[in-house]
Amino acid sequence: MANGRYRRVLLKLSGEVLMGDQPFGIDPDTVARVAAEVKAAKDTGLELCLVIGGGNIFRGMAGAAKGMDRAQADYMGMLATVMNALAMQNALEQLGVQTRVQSAIEMDKVCEPVIRRRAERHLEKGRIVIFAAGVGAPYFTTDSGAALRAAEMKCDALLKGTSVDGVYDADPKKVATAKRYETLSYDRVLSDNLKVMDASAVALCRDNSIPIVVFSIREQGNILKVLDGSGTFTVVTQEKD
Repeated sequence: MANGRYRRVLLKLSGEVLMGDQPFGIDPDTVARVAAEVKAAKDTGLELCLVIGGGNIFRGMAGAAKGMDRAQADYMGMLATVMNALAMQNALEQLGVQTRVQSAIEMDKVCEPVIRRRAERHLEKGRIVIFAAGVGAPYFTTDSGAALRAAEMKCDALLKGTSVDGVYDADPKKVATAKRYETLSYDRVLSDNLKVMDASAVALCRDNSIPIVVFSIREQGNILKVLDGSGTFTVVTQEKD
């Protein structure tokens, strides 16, 4: 494996990460900082795919909760993920990293359609592939899209960068005594409803034996720490016999 642990990984980032300190939208400085960390990870020899959520621009479930048609709201959320993907592509290419965006909703003026064999070829040539627009259908989150692409691309792990440094038994922002798990089984996550990712994404990773590594993307340099095993994170994997 390129860095001693993984050969190919999928990095899932929440859209909120790209806001920085803003209440919404895309903060160019934050995108540039995250892009530099992604580049550093790639420079270890890693083959890297990205999926970025759209919650900093529009979240389909939030729109549906306010009376919008759920399918329509979800399609709007998918378009938000394309905007984030293009912003990240721009930041990476300014750092000299060749990047391709593949969208599950075809829009050939700005990006490629999702074609698995083409994505494989991009990775083999040392490019980063950003998968946008989720699975291309409503009622599925970008977590499900990330799990699907990780399985399709035969990734060794799915790294989920969030605002907390792992999975806790309670919300650490609200409960001072919340305990962080070092490891968890997929079934424990599902049975205890631990909100690592949505249930369909966790089940898909379980069925394809893809470890889910949950860590804080807000701490600078954390991607490399997670890759070499020195960082703080929670690993969701198969239960040991």
